[in-house]
Amino acid sequence: MKLHELKPNEGAKKRRKRLGIGISAGGGKTGGRGTKGQLARSGSGGHLYRQGGALPIFRRLPFIRGEGFTPPNRVFYNEVNLDQLVRFAAGSDVTTEVLGAAGLVSKAARPVKILGRGEITVALKVRVHRVSKSAREKIEAAGGSVEII
Repeated sequence: MKLHELKPNEGAKKRRKRLGIGISAGGGKTGGRGTKGQLARSGSGGHLYRQGGALPIFRRLPFIRGEGFTPPNRVFYNEVNLDQLVRFAAGSDVTTEVLGAAGLVSKAARPVKILGRGEITVALKVRVHRVSKSAREKIEAAGGSVEII
């Protein structure tokens, strides 16, 4: 068998119906479109966003600028810097409850992250949800410890 001898199976290929080719061809005159009306015209069907008189969906939705989207499951953290932890005594246990009681946390339901702005000289036991790398280094350099909860 050679390439030029290959053929599709019998009945696998069907010729398309050529409409508008004469009355005896079975698709002449109106060419399967019926008579008159919007669907009988060329370019029928309207455009993609046409909704038959209803306000289109893209006009019902609020106008949003910019690109991309806001992730629905994004986590917002209470951010506390090291220079805010200097008020605690050496060796004290710094937890989310302690930070909330001290007024350093705005929303108690959100997790807490310690950031590395400022210096710390006292050894603290910090137990929070996240800690930046620089904050961890500074806390441990001062003799404290960091535990992620």
